[in-house]
Parts: sequence; C-alpha cells; structure tokens
Amino acid sequence: MLPSALVLGSWPPQDKVPDTSSTEVQAWMKELDGYDIPAFSPTADGSCAGDPAAAAESAKRGWWTCGGHTRVTDIVACPDKFTWGVSFDDGPSAYTQTLLNYLDEKDISATFFVVGSRVIERPNIVIEEYMKGHEISVHTWSHRPLTSLTNEQVVAELGWTRKAIKNVLGITPTTMRPPYGDIDDRVRAISLAMGMVPIMWTTTPTGGKFDTNDWRVAGGQVNGTDSFNTFETILGNASTLDTGFIVLQHDLFEITVDLAVGYTLNAALTHQPPFTLQPIGECSNIPTKNLYLETNQNTTFPYKNTSKGIDVDGNGTPDTSSGDGGAGAGAQSSAVGFVGSVPVLSSLSLVVLGVLSSML
Repeated sequence: MLPSALVLGSWPPQDKVPDTSSTEVQAWMKELDGYDIPAFSPTADGSCAGDPAAAAESAKRGWWTCGGHTRVTDIVACPDKFTWGVSFDDGPSAYTQTLLNYLDEKDISATFFVVGSRVIERPNIVIEEYMKGHEISVHTWSHRPLTSLTNEQVVAELGWTRKAIKNVLGITPTTMRPPYGDIDDRVRAISLAMGMVPIMWTTTPTGGKFDTNDWRVAGGQVNGTDSFNTFETILGNASTLDTGFIVLQHDLFEITVDLAVGYTLNAALTHQPPFTLQPIGECSNIPTKNLYLETNQNTTFPYKNTSKGIDVDGNGTPDTSSGDGGAGAGAQSSAVGFVGSVPVLSSLSLVVLGVLSSML
C-alpha cells in the first residue's frame, strides 16, 4: 500500500507560517550569510492596494505584484517560440491523480510547484509525479505572499518545503515559484542564497499575464467560460511573442483540474500553429540533473552557496553540496544514488517503488 501521509519526523502546523524560532529555521538562516539581502520592509499584505507606499517604489523594489518587475535571475518564458512551459501550482491534491492520468495519456510532462503542507499529506502523489518524469519545484509551506513576510519567515517557508520534498524524494529542488507571483528583490535574494531560482509566468509587453484565472473559478469570482476565454486570449498573445511562454494553472481544486484536462490542454494540443508542450526546466534548456541540488553540475545555476554545504535537514550539520549526489558535506544520507543523471531517491521513495514493482 502506498503511503498516504508522511509520518517521518515532525513538521510545522499545516497551512500556517512556520515558527521562526525553531532550530531548523535558525540553521537555514545561516545560508544568508555573505549575501546582500535588501533591507526592504515587508509589505502590508502582498497587494498594491494594501501598501500604497511600497507600490509607489515597486520599480526600486523589483516588485512583480505591482508593475510586473522582474530581474535577469527570474525565469519568465521559454526561449523558443511556440513552446509552452506547462506548470501546475498548489498541489498535490485529491485531484492531482486525474491530472497525472491525463498527462500520461497525452505524453505531456509538466513542472509541479508543490506546497510543503500538501507534500506531507500526499507523498505518494509527489513520488508519482517525479517518477513519471515531471519536474518538482518549491512553492512554500503555507502559500502566503512572500513579500509580506520577514526574512526569517521567508526562510522558514522555503526551508520546510525543501525539507519535505527531500524527505519524500531524496532530492532538493534548485527552483521555486512565489505564491501569487509575489516577489521582490529581498525575496529573490533570499531564494537565491538558499539555492533556488525563481520561476514566474509570462507577461506580454503590454502587461497581459499568462494566467488562466482557473483559481478565480474555484473562488467563485469568474465562471469556467470566463476562464477559458482568458485562455483563448493567452493563445492569441502567444503567437505575437518572439519567445515561448509559461502559463499559470493549478491542480489544487477539482474545477481547475477539470478545466485543464477538459479544455486548456486540449486547446493547446490542437492549436495551429502547433505548440511544443514541455516542463519549464526542459523548455529553458536546463538539464534535468541541474534542477536538483544533489545532481547539479552547473556552478552558476543556482548561485553557489558560500558555505561548504547546505543543511537541508536543518539539524545544524550541512548535509548536501551542489553536485555531490547528496553524500557530501559530511552527510549521513539514507538516500540511494542512481547511475547517470537520475537524482537520488529517499528511502520512502524506494519503498514505494518496491510496491509499484509488485503491482506490475
């Protein structure tokens, strides 16, 4: 039987900003040493209307929420025209399996931006995503607007999610996506210092965002027809770009998965001229092994931490160094390495693989 919840170790309360006084967070804070973290105060609530003063200096802050400001370190589009970077946020959920079955049927791979609180609920789904060739990335622990949090809280949100993923898969993502796209130069600097490159979604030169608004359907703000019409606009905008694009979709709610498998993905597959659908790392020409710290071979992606290793477990001892297969920095790892570029798997993953093999 596949594990239905992660029972290894202890975790913060789900869907709440983790306590910053824990030994884990204090250990992760050391990863910021030697980095220039901008001294911007947290925004009031991550919104422009909620903090007019911060919004007025959004360009200085590099605040994406107010003005769509990005930096060269952000991944914002696939470089090749007519290439769609497929991604789903906020899972895994009770409906992710339906999405995975559809992606498998259509031979589509995607990037899943997983929430730590959901990872410990459904580790079996995260393992299936990874083993089927989908990319796994960090999407925080409690899905709060990161610009509204203190440095310590941002570190806690990223650190606990990173730890949950490693506990399940044995690998540590080198990418992240901020909830609501809420990022500024302070949050960017923290993410990069912790070894995670921000991935956004595409914005047109006129400010149009490649957001299907499926989350608004789940929230009752728009209906499915409105969301699909938004998506049709996205497809039209895609043809005007010189690059490819990254689209925001979600696998948290039944309606968002229904929209994906019933409308948007099919529309993309049948579009003329045809789109190439790929996960974001692949469409960005990033080797799969470089998407995870343990197998990363690129010394500039992400920025290499100045310490001799990263303490992903948060126990005070660095346990992972870039490209070391998870065995460096004095680690006592239970993960098992695979030959070649396949990232390591945790002992939990190996148990699941044994169960899956027995079912075949």
